[in-house]
Amino acid sequence: MSKGLQIAIGAALVACLLGWYGMSQVSEGGFVYYQTLAEFRAGGEPGEASRVHGFVVPGSIERDVAGQQVSFRVQETAPHAGGSADGALPVIYASLETPDLFKDGAEVVVEGRLAAAAGTFHATNVLAKCPSKFEGKQAQASL
Repeated sequence: MSKGLQIAIGAALVACLLGWYGMSQVSEGGFVYYQTLAEFRAGGEPGEASRVHGFVVPGSIERDVAGQQVSFRVQETAPHAGGSADGALPVIYASLETPDLFKDGAEVVVEGRLAAAAGTFHATNVLAKCPSKFEGKQAQASL
């Protein structure tokens, strides 16, 4: 087999692998960063991979050490901004390893799938947002 043919076959293989990877990311929702809770409720399908943004409901975090999972609820609006926990999304995260910033009222993005029967979101990843130190001073400067 000539060198040119070997290079062509290798390039075709790399192109096929990149195409497969791109298609798998599109089908898993890899190009959508996140949806708000309201957007998710309006169009979220059970079993579909999703990323949902919200705030941890204060007092809802429960760690099940024996079951190796953490359960909590996510609400649309920040608790410190007067957000209500009515209609909060129940989440089960199948790990005890949560981010350091994960606590009551924390802003989070949960990745996973909605269970069809129970209406519970089964998270495979939890991302906690770092609070900005500059938001308060910017608001005061604009006054």
